[in-house]
Amino acid sequence: MKAAPGAHAYHRAGWTSVIERAFGQQTYKLISEDASGSVNGILPLARLRSRLFGDFLVSLPYLNYGGPCAIDAETESRLVDEAVRLAREENVQHLELRLTAPEGFGLHVKASKVSMRLALAEDADSLWKSFPSKLRNQVNRPIKEGMVARVGGLEELDAFYRVFSINMRDLGTPVYSRAFFETVLREFGPDCRIVSVYYQNQPVASGFLVGFKDTLEIPWASSLRSVNRLAPNMLLYWSVLKYAADQGYRVFDFGRSSPDAGTYRFKEQWGAKPLPLYWHYWVRPGGKVPDLSPANPKYRVAIDIWKRLPLSVTNLIGPAIVRNIP
Repeated sequence: MKAAPGAHAYHRAGWTSVIERAFGQQTYKLISEDASGSVNGILPLARLRSRLFGDFLVSLPYLNYGGPCAIDAETESRLVDEAVRLAREENVQHLELRLTAPEGFGLHVKASKVSMRLALAEDADSLWKSFPSKLRNQVNRPIKEGMVARVGGLEELDAFYRVFSINMRDLGTPVYSRAFFETVLREFGPDCRIVSVYYQNQPVASGFLVGFKDTLEIPWASSLRSVNRLAPNMLLYWSVLKYAADQGYRVFDFGRSSPDAGTYRFKEQWGAKPLPLYWHYWVRPGGKVPDLSPANPKYRVAIDIWKRLPLSVTNLIGPAIVRNIP
């Protein structure tokens, strides 16, 4: 299904395997076949169940994309119909499909996020020259401070997870387990890389990359607030973009943002353009479209408490909580 128009990295079979092994979640693979028995469409799903957040199906949780992947719109619609049938049969509260298509399935649609994407130049030197001088000066700042960037795989995982877990705690968000990222790296090998920025031999910014076809995505990235004044994020993202161009990727996906939020403006300065994201929902009769985002006021107190917990505590109990947050 790699050649299908809507194919994404997360439609690869290994991702449901990762979700099963790292999170212990039940997954489903809806598969469509043509008259000859050849696969012409797939729809991966994961079921999340907890007293706190509910019981629902998502394609796919923890990730930016999902939904049906097929050779034509008719097959996609049949896959969605089957997902709705499964949701009814399993009596879940809702079904969530993460798409870039605004319509076509007759479901409730939420469009509060965008994906920021940058068309890459043919080589890193041309890309660098395309940036305004102010941006290049911001990249040079951490270099003059002695910061260096490294690209790697498993050998960079500890650096990434150290920065990521501290940043998630500071944001008041439960952190994924280290085992999740290790499972992804072992499953997809060279298609996933880590870029880390070091200052005085300590990691201060890091990003986890996922490549598929001509696109490189950075679904997880963090920097330490204690050194933000030295702009390690600027060196991180330039290093990532340089790597993308050198490896022959044509599009860089900065990940999702809320329009006009701080992360949106940060990504926009690199020349990234917004692509609207449409999350489609089937909701059980009498139910409501869910809002499990950190911006929901009902989670404000819990977020404030989480920010004050020791890192050892958040790293210990965070993975058990976040496994049920899509």
